[in-house]
Amino acid sequence: MSQARITPQVAARREVDVQLYPARARRTERVRRQDMEEKVATLQRNYAELHTAIFEAAQVHRRLCAPRLVRHRNFEIASEIFAVRHLPGDFFTVQETDDGVTLALGDICGKGLAAGMWTTYLVRLVAAEAARDTRPEAIIAAVNREICARELFVPLASLFVVTLNTTNGMLDYCSAGHPPALLLRADGQLESLSDGGMLLGVMPSTPYVSGRVELKAEDVLLLYSDGITESANCAGEEFGDARLEAQLRCGHSGDAGAVLFSVLGAVQDFAAACPLMDDMSVAVVRRVVH
Repeated sequence: MSQARITPQVAARREVDVQLYPARARRTERVRRQDMEEKVATLQRNYAELHTAIFEAAQVHRRLCAPRLVRHRNFEIASEIFAVRHLPGDFFTVQETDDGVTLALGDICGKGLAAGMWTTYLVRLVAAEAARDTRPEAIIAAVNREICARELFVPLASLFVVTLNTTNGMLDYCSAGHPPALLLRADGQLESLSDGGMLLGVMPSTPYVSGRVELKAEDVLLLYSDGITESANCAGEEFGDARLEAQLRCGHSGDAGAVLFSVLGAVQDFAAACPLMDDMSVAVVRRVVH
């Protein structure tokens, strides 16, 4: 088979191509590197903007919720919320009324941005309904109807509402699928407050009932989300109701803030190095003796 004849002109072009190849390769590599650096810089800017937006959203959430310590007459109210993913789906609010305060602790199903984005809506909704009617069962029923009436999807949520008369200590409460509050009496008796009804957002006509108790001197009321009792250690064991009740009994002699951090400290010690699996919120109400 005959070979194609290579002319001097073709040979010269090939020689030039061979000589120019390293320079072309360097230029191509330089362009590729510059393109990669620009993409990385863009990703870094986007990440920084997202981080800033999440931080600002967390600050909005913090302002919507109650201060960490509130005093109203001879009642102390301490609260804390820990987010598992930057922005919590839990919230706790304190709203003054003519004769006391209305407290609301809510937990939107899910975690992170998916749950946190709904907290503003639900907090505002609870506040608006509480301004119309301070009865806990009426607040929850109205909030539930509003959520069910929305055409847009709203995740299910649990809610515990308390109306406390800070003059006489009478406390009305209602739970919408929320873990029962714990009332530890000064004499050591423990009561579970569970009257209420279903989770928010299930059925618009769901009936809700309220319960009533009296907070006496040195009594302690504990509200919490299920992130507390369902917090697990590295062996997969949950903190549970029994440990929570035992810790409340151990730490109830301090002020509201001390009780709160006693509970949170016990949960964190139990979980040890294991990461949080759900948002955690705790609120403590204590009637002090003047």
